[in-house]
Amino acid sequence: MIRAFQWDLARQVERLDWLLAQLPRYAEWGYQELYLHLEDAIEYPSLPGVARTDAYSYREVQQLVAAATAVGIKVVPIVNLLGHTQYLIKVPDLRDLNELRAPDGSPLDRGQMCPVHPRTLEIAEKLIHDVAPFCTAGRVHVGLDESFHLGRHPRSQREIRRVGLAAHFAGYVERLQRVAHSAGLQLGMWADMLYFVPGAIPLLPSDLSVYEWYYYPFKRCPRVELFNFAESDVGEKLRARGLSYWGCPMNGAFRHEPMPHFRDRLENILSWWKHCQRHGAAGFLVTGWEPNRLALELTTVIDAAAATLWLEPAASHEPERMLARGFERVFGASSRPREAARAALASDRFPFGGYPRWEINTRWDVLSPREPLAPYRAEEKFFRQLAQKAKTRNWPAPLRSTLEFRHYLAVRDLRVRQAGRSGTEKLSLPTAAALRAAKAMWNRTRDRAQEGPNHWLVRGDAVRAREIANPIGSWKVSYVVENFAPAAQLVAVEIQTAAGEWETVQSCHTIEFQARAACRRGGLARHHAATIPWDGRCERPPVIRIVLRGLGQVAIRNLEFSDGRTSFHLKLPRALLGRKAPTRGFPALDWTRNQDALRVRFGPRRSLA
Repeated sequence: MIRAFQWDLARQVERLDWLLAQLPRYAEWGYQELYLHLEDAIEYPSLPGVARTDAYSYREVQQLVAAATAVGIKVVPIVNLLGHTQYLIKVPDLRDLNELRAPDGSPLDRGQMCPVHPRTLEIAEKLIHDVAPFCTAGRVHVGLDESFHLGRHPRSQREIRRVGLAAHFAGYVERLQRVAHSAGLQLGMWADMLYFVPGAIPLLPSDLSVYEWYYYPFKRCPRVELFNFAESDVGEKLRARGLSYWGCPMNGAFRHEPMPHFRDRLENILSWWKHCQRHGAAGFLVTGWEPNRLALELTTVIDAAAATLWLEPAASHEPERMLARGFERVFGASSRPREAARAALASDRFPFGGYPRWEINTRWDVLSPREPLAPYRAEEKFFRQLAQKAKTRNWPAPLRSTLEFRHYLAVRDLRVRQAGRSGTEKLSLPTAAALRAAKAMWNRTRDRAQEGPNHWLVRGDAVRAREIANPIGSWKVSYVVENFAPAAQLVAVEIQTAAGEWETVQSCHTIEFQARAACRRGGLARHHAATIPWDGRCERPPVIRIVLRGLGQVAIRNLEFSDGRTSFHLKLPRALLGRKAPTRGFPALDWTRNQDALRVRFGPRRSLA
């Protein structure tokens, strides 16, 4: 198998000097290919309006590719050409490429490329020919993943009525392949759309490379989240078709996580390594995504840990040992790699993962006053002790600063919830220390003159802490969501306005991004709340409903409507919302459309005192 790694430079630009310094190390660790996820992070000479202000120049990318070539690493640029094409649609001159249209037919300002738009192949040709000199592996990767708006444009609908969805998608892949061939390249794409359009597999070009990704541990086969984590047989179908098949784990964190869940990442890597060996995969690509909240060197540690699989094939491939070897390869034996690995894995006990946990990053009024505080107290104590220990040990600096920042999040999450119960009008947070930690995480690999999302998070917390209002007297509806059949759900609270329209006052995706949540039968229950404007007059109670969007089912229980002094009992022991997630077919994934709704009805009023 070809062994490859990926840098996601589309979310933030890493310093070129740091990237160049890593390439000899990756070569020493046995990696053979580098994948560059770019979007608008580089200059495209043929499309000068696409690159953002801090993008790499064309010459800088040439320098990066030349340095990779010098140490024997080939490069594959990733140029998204269906989903994740907001980097193109943002350009006014390219907005008409959008698959999504307003009622008057004009393109919306967000969406994805339309495969049959008259200019799509023109733009694809410019992009591919611009990056062709960087394609030293002889391949260009065009993404095509998570393209859930497929078939929404009137032009697309006409073609689908004529040839079907599978031929519509496969036809676009074939047209892109011809563009790649004109540049002397082969084509690569992600595999996930083939879960939903499996009829396209027999129609795909024969010299295509297809990359299946899945970011949780698995025993036999990767799974499909939107199908309630049903097992995927796409790998077998691709191999039977004779296509070049790649397996893709991930090395980092999800969205708003400030550090990876180390055991999940290593067990995901182990699962894919075994799966790829069983199926004779052409390659093994350790992907990395959205690392702008991380100290990037911690994902480098995981890449180095993964190299244990081929550098030491006879050794034990237990996550703690692999991670210790990763720390040693990146930071040296003097960094106490075994201690660092144990500390990193211990931090997995309290993952800062999933949208229910991330709500606090932007809003504090959505925290339920009935959520138990004991887990948050335990978390704050754990990271306080671990961060203090890190200061006295010679652990790697990125791990020390990450633990300090993680402790800040634990302090904030506890104190904000305590304030919500006590009705305080003042809240003290250690924001100065948090900013120092965020700066230390960012500055080691990135432009020191810029700030990242961790800085913005802390500054937002400081503003909210100054503006915190006494919650006693504000009415809230509190409820618990049981995600018993994980898929792709969003739960929201809506209130009916005087005009009879429904207004969303709080919403949250259920996905948790943990191995224990990536299963067909889930046991996670999360507390939520929404602030409801109401003057307390019983003759005019607010009209509220809880709605479900996306795919799948959840259960709602423990509803309460309270202002902190008085509450209404809600006559609802437990209720199901939604329908079972599909097991096949193209998902109707529309986050704006309610799939089910539960009207909240009030029971007798009672005093909390």
